[in-house]
Amino acid sequence: MNYDVLVIGSGPGGYVAAIRAAQLGFSVGVVEKENLGGVCLNWGCIPTKSLLKSAQAYHYALHAAEYGVSIAGEVKPDFDAMVKRSRGVADAMSKGIQFLFKKNKIETIAGFGKLAGQGKVEVTDDAGNKTLLSSKHIILAPGARTRQLPNLPLDYVKVFGYRKAMTLPKQPKSMVVVGSGAIGSEFAYFYQSIGTQVTLVEFLPNIVPLEDEEVSKQLERSFKKMGMKVLTNSTVEKADTSGDLCKVTIKTKKGEVMVDAEVVLSAVGITPNTEGIGLEETGVVVENGRIKVDEFYQTNVEGIYAIGDIIATPALAHVASAEGIACVENIAGLNPAPIDYKNIPGCTYTHPEISSVGMTEAKAQEAGYEVKVGKFPFSASGKASAAGQKEGFVKLVFDAKYGELLGAHMIGGNVTEMIAELVVAKKLEITGHELIKAIHPHPTMSEAIMEAAAAAYGEVIHI
Repeated sequence: MNYDVLVIGSGPGGYVAAIRAAQLGFSVGVVEKENLGGVCLNWGCIPTKSLLKSAQAYHYALHAAEYGVSIAGEVKPDFDAMVKRSRGVADAMSKGIQFLFKKNKIETIAGFGKLAGQGKVEVTDDAGNKTLLSSKHIILAPGARTRQLPNLPLDYVKVFGYRKAMTLPKQPKSMVVVGSGAIGSEFAYFYQSIGTQVTLVEFLPNIVPLEDEEVSKQLERSFKKMGMKVLTNSTVEKADTSGDLCKVTIKTKKGEVMVDAEVVLSAVGITPNTEGIGLEETGVVVENGRIKVDEFYQTNVEGIYAIGDIIATPALAHVASAEGIACVENIAGLNPAPIDYKNIPGCTYTHPEISSVGMTEAKAQEAGYEVKVGKFPFSASGKASAAGQKEGFVKLVFDAKYGELLGAHMIGGNVTEMIAELVVAKKLEITGHELIKAIHPHPTMSEAIMEAAAAAYGEVIHI
């Protein structure tokens, strides 16, 4: 079985690379050991957003009277139905990838793929049968899995990662979430919003620690307002799972505390799936657990490429997709521009939502910039007031000398749908005044972007 391009892994990096390669006229095969779409589509990005939408629907039902809607009878969440809907959404999306593969004449080879020398991949199926494939270009995109802490081993019953958190047999009454990045914060919000008592533990001084500090503080206030317990500057020392409840020992600034919880979700990052895929045998160089590549994802071995979570770039679905496209277009000789990793948007789908791109205010100052900062609260937005989503703000960071947009940071309703404007603005090197003079429609949440830019230059109208 010979291919022009063979991809190992069908997540958002692998399947996108495969489709783009097919569009460019290559014969393409994809090796996948589980479901098409990878973790993102089956166990991550898509099904979690389905759960979060269910939580939002429940929130609206609880607060229906505030919108002039009367609901008779008790409003309560149906956890099993929420999980079932989430799995249905994921299954439908996976079938969508099957359709796209069929449309683009991409062959799927079921099994575990391993490099077997230059231009060769050995695939082992569930029955142990081995098939040898050959390809001029091999793209490694096997993704990653939950990282395990030495003092918090996963038993997948009481202590588990994000995958188990989406398919629990019943809603727990209490939960400790370890790690407050996007995954941890989203699950903490989901479970707290439907009635589980959540304790969120973060090692660093702020939750969602990669975000601007003001955004982090706003989300912490929002979480505490809904009844969540938030412990920053804290570490989980151990979890005793021998009894009916997990007894979780947490070291805080004020000393050790014991928290009883039905379950513990470990959301402390990911580990790349680089084991057992033939890197050592083929001589592919790995540094600090990630495969070393050039700007177009070629490894040190000719004809072998790597994209997504297994290389030292942001572990985000949209980054992996962009890397896959750039990799394949370079193979095809289209001379694509290298990806600008300083202009990568990030989104967290809590309530309120978070989105950002570029430098935080602190990082810009550390880099030596003199900055102008503009901030506009959604409490002053007519659309936010009408929608009942007045929490949060837009914060923009500009270079004071040239007016260049250095970073954008938002927390509020639907801000994940607003960040793309600022990604494009940053890519085109739009200045603050150009943003101010670009007329934004009224009433919209996006007006806050124009107003925040105006605030940086002392021209804001509505505050």
